[in-house]
This record gives sequence, C-alpha cells and structure tokens, in this order.
Amino acid sequence: MPRTRRKTVPAVLLCHGFTGQRIEAHCLFVKTSRALAEAGIASLRFDFRGSGESDGAFETMTVSGEVSDALAAAAWLARRRIVDRERMGILGLSLGGMVTALVLGRTARFRSAALWSAVARPTWLRERMPPGFLRSCRRRGYLDLGGSYVGAPFFGDLPNHDPVGGIASSPADVLVVHGREDGSVPLEQAREYVGALKRRKNGARTQTAFIKGADHTFGRRDWERSVIRRTVAWFEGTL
Repeated sequence: MPRTRRKTVPAVLLCHGFTGQRIEAHCLFVKTSRALAEAGIASLRFDFRGSGESDGAFETMTVSGEVSDALAAAAWLARRRIVDRERMGILGLSLGGMVTALVLGRTARFRSAALWSAVARPTWLRERMPPGFLRSCRRRGYLDLGGSYVGAPFFGDLPNHDPVGGIASSPADVLVVHGREDGSVPLEQAREYVGALKRRKNGARTQTAFIKGADHTFGRRDWERSVIRRTVAWFEGTL
C-alpha cells in the first residue's frame, strides 16, 4: 500500500499464471507491487483457488473458476476505503493474462490493464499436450504436470472461452508486454491481442512492449526492470 495522505488512490489487481501464485517467479509480482506503491498506486496480489496458499485443490481449477475468483477479488478491492474505484487497473501474467482478458470482456470496472506473456488461444493449451493425454486424463481424472495435478474439467472448460473477443469489447486502455523469445507462449499470441485491440472503435489506447531476448517470465534482471518500469509508467498515465 502506498504511503500517502490522500484519501483515495488508484489500485491494480494482479492475476498470477498457471501453477503460479501471488509472488510469482523471481518475486516478480512482489517487486511490481512495491514499484506501484512507490508510484502511489495500491495493488492486490492473491492466489486463485487451489493455487499458492489458497483453499481448494489445484485439480479442480478451471479458467471459468479463475475468472470468477478475479471478479470477486476486484469487488473486494473496490470496497476498500482507500481505493478510488473509478481508477482501477488489472494485470495478468500468462494464463492470468488470459483470465484478465476475459474479465475485461465481462466488466467495465477497470480503466486500464496490462497483459504479460498472455495466452490468447485457450485450445492451444490442449494442443501442447502429448498424444492421448485427454483420454488418459479423463480416465484418471487428472494429468500430472510437473507435480501439479491438472484436472480433466480444466481441459474441458477451455473451448468455452474467447479472450481475444472479450478484450476487443473492452473500453480499457491495454498494455501488451511479451518476451520475443518466450518459449512457453509464442509472441504470435500477443500479436492476436494487439490486432483485436487496435480494431476497437471506442478510442481506448493500446501500447505494446516486446522485450528483445526475453523469456516467458522476464527472468533476467534487465528484462524484469524494463517490464516493471514500463508497466508502472503505463498505470501512472492511465489511472
């Protein structure tokens, strides 16, 4: 929380990625929250149900559930006395970026947003899996991905979502950030968001930052600093 004598301040909701948590890789979300606070912007980091220290089991997680969680977190944030509910933003990383896009399609609560390494095509997540995975997943009830049990409902829910279409209807200003060498979510998916955003007729702003050489979570100090600096400046200018 920023140190200020102002009665209210802008605020940003942070949505973590798949199998992630509210701290994120190399404390990326913690560093971002601190940088936002220094700029006079409050923030809320939270764990989706089944992730991090939250209640629930990860194998019950679905994108629909995470959208519901994000909307509930946004409502909670808006009720804080110090938060100016007319100046709220949202930031999402990876799958959390897709959740952010879907949330923007569901509510006009947010004035500004940032997508970091965001997934744009939900079914692409199923296409990345090995042959026969879905049959095996349905039989066992889950798929073991690096020690995280991903439930069959997660994969079944994916085709229900259109994040690019959702964000295209949003009145929010949107910053799209992506590493040019992202080996987890290809840069082409960021370009899909950018194309949809630039076709909007509502006057909302779109900005891009494609980081040269950067990986999925901007895992080098200069990449990290660049992304945080650009994102904080974006929210300062749009909230």
